[in-house]
Amino acid sequence: MSYALAFDISAVEPEEGAPAPDRLISGDPHFLTWNLEEADGGVYAGVWQSTPGKWRILYDEWEYFHVLEGHSIVTEDGGEPVHLTAGDRMILRPGFKGTWEVVETTRKDYVVRL
Repeated sequence: MSYALAFDISAVEPEEGAPAPDRLISGDPHFLTWNLEEADGGVYAGVWQSTPGKWRILYDEWEYFHVLEGHSIVTEDGGEPVHLTAGDRMILRPGFKGTWEVVETTRKDYVVRL
């Protein structure tokens, strides 16, 4: 059994998605998600991409992500906007409520724990 996993994202079929209509604030964002790993304990890892738009986010899960390209703004309710560009990292914890705005198509890799 190998304890390391290398992957070629071009060999993985992405899932398509979009924000729920009741969360959409502006634009017409479309998501692509390449789920690369699902581990015991509700842990997921992969790559996510969105085209421009803005929507409400409500987190029940814990997520660490690293922005690979693009420009997004994450704003916690009552907080200051956080501009994210290539190389930036963030952790969103369960209970986070706010908005995600994609200014320029954004791609990130992520690890989520449900």
